[in-house]
Amino acid sequence: MSLDQAATKPHERLSADLVDEMTAVNALIRDRMASEHAPRIPEVTAHLVEAGGKRLRPMLTLAAAKMCGYGGPYHVHLAATVEFIHTATLLHDDVVDESDKRRGRPTANLLWDNTSSVLVGDYLFARSFQLMVETGSLRVLDILANAAATIAEGEVLQLTAARDLATDEGVYLKVVRGKTAALFSAATQVGGVIAEVAEDQVQALYDYGDALGVSFQIVDDLLDYAGDPSATGKNLGDDFRERKLTLPVIKAVALADAEERAFWARTIEKGDQRDGDLEHAMALMAKHDTLEATRQDALAWAGKAKAAMAKLPETELRMMLLDLADYVVARVS
Repeated sequence: MSLDQAATKPHERLSADLVDEMTAVNALIRDRMASEHAPRIPEVTAHLVEAGGKRLRPMLTLAAAKMCGYGGPYHVHLAATVEFIHTATLLHDDVVDESDKRRGRPTANLLWDNTSSVLVGDYLFARSFQLMVETGSLRVLDILANAAATIAEGEVLQLTAARDLATDEGVYLKVVRGKTAALFSAATQVGGVIAEVAEDQVQALYDYGDALGVSFQIVDDLLDYAGDPSATGKNLGDDFRERKLTLPVIKAVALADAEERAFWARTIEKGDQRDGDLEHAMALMAKHDTLEATRQDALAWAGKAKAAMAKLPETELRMMLLDLADYVVARVS
C-alpha cells in the first residue's frame, strides 16, 4: 500500500489543520529562494520545492510548536529552515547518487547539471542559517546546525559502508540516524524549544522525531524491493543497482551461506552485476524472509515514536502524530 492509497492519511489531516501556517511557510520559502543576481537559483529550487512533496518535515515543526501552545511567529521561520535544509540535501544527494529521477520527475542535476545542483544546495543551506538566526534563539541555532552536520556525516559514513559486506545493522542505524532521522528529530525538537516547554517534553519531541525518522528510512529502503514504482517514483531495485547495502540486504548477508555470500560480494562489493541478478537477490531475501524482518523493525521504531508522545499534551495534533507513526509503516503493510 502506498502513502497515497492508505485509507486514512494523517499527513493530509496535518496539512489541513496547519493550512494557514503552511501557507505562510510556502510564502516565506518562495521569498527566500529568490535571487536578484542568479536566476538559476529560483529555477532549480522551484523545480524541487514545487514537485509535489508532502512537506512532512516542516509540518512536524509546526505541529510540535502548535501542540505545545506556541503562538508564533517564528515556528514559520523554523519550518522553512527545515525545508531548505531538506531540499539542499536532496540536491546534493542526487549528484552523489547520480540519480535521474526524484518524486517521479527528472532530477535537477539531469535538467541542469551537477554544478548547478551543488551550488544551489549550498545557497539553500546559507539561507537556512539566515532563517535560524532570525528566531533569536541560540539553542535553535545549535540544534539545527548540529542536524546539518549530522546529515553530512551520515552521508559520508554511507559512502564507506554502503558497499562493504562487513556493514552490520549497527552501522546501518548510524547512517540512518544521520542522513534521515537527524532532521526529523531536529524538526520536532525545535518546535518544543521555541514554545519554551519543559525539558522532558522537548526530549519527548526529539525522541519522537528520531524514531519516526528511523522508521521512515527503513520503510523507504524496504520500498526499493517491495514498493510500487508508480507510487514511489523509483524503479524497483534501484538500491541494488546502485550497490547500496540497505537493511533487507544486510539481513540477507548475515544469514547467507558461502555461495550466497559470494553472490553478494560480486554484485555489491565488486559491482559485477549481470542479467537476472536482481531477481536472484530478491529470491535470497525471500528465502531468508528479510523483507518481513525489515518491516517488523520499522514497526518497532514506529512503536518507539508513539511511546515518546506520552509526555505531550493530549490534543488532536498529538493524535495525528501518533497516527502518522503507524501510517509511515502502512506504506508496505
